[in-house]
Amino acid sequence: MSMPPPPLLDGPRLTPVSGGPARQLVVILHGYGADGADLIDLGRAWQGQLPDAAFIAPNAPELLPFEAFGGRQWFALSERSPAEYRIGAEAAQPVLDRFLDAELKALSLDGSALALVGFSQGAMMTFQCGLRRRTAPATLVGFSGLLPGVDRLRGINTQSPVLIVHGTDDDVVPCHHAEAAHKALGSAGVAATLHELSGLGHGIDERGMVLGGRFLEKSFSAHS
Repeated sequence: MSMPPPPLLDGPRLTPVSGGPARQLVVILHGYGADGADLIDLGRAWQGQLPDAAFIAPNAPELLPFEAFGGRQWFALSERSPAEYRIGAEAAQPVLDRFLDAELKALSLDGSALALVGFSQGAMMTFQCGLRRRTAPATLVGFSGLLPGVDRLRGINTQSPVLIVHGTDDDVVPCHHAEAAHKALGSAGVAATLHELSGLGHGIDERGMVLGGRFLEKSFSAHS
């Protein structure tokens, strides 16, 4: 007897400030130990530039195994090794794909109207999922993350432009991971842009928000 699929993800949402139907969907993926509420303010910051966009910041499917900390995870982290990142992201991808398909269908949008934005572990999922969608998203934006399976990029969809933003002082996911992702994506034929932000640790600052908003606006304009 087959197991039923897990329930669809959900989280904080913002409707288009234009008041009309959504013409784009921006999905914002939080980091390890957080939840969707942690990043939905990015959507609020970008609404003025993207008045026809709907935003959603889904909560990751798994609770952290240690209750004292609260929060959620896209996949478990113990070794923090390249193999763990790749295997974990691959395992979590089907749940995220199913959610994205349902959200696009509910809004009557094509997959090219989708943008994925992620922070830290959410950036890993942005790259893992976004580079393998049947229809290439309008854009992928990763903050303070890394590229799972950086040495295994055969067969990816190379059409989505990618923005990588990373702090030079990040001591959680060191900046060399961003440089490796940028190099690997470029070698695979992806149009990837890297911004290393001086003095920034593991986080998103005003510079990153501005870069992300401009990149989203430019990428969606190219699809309009």
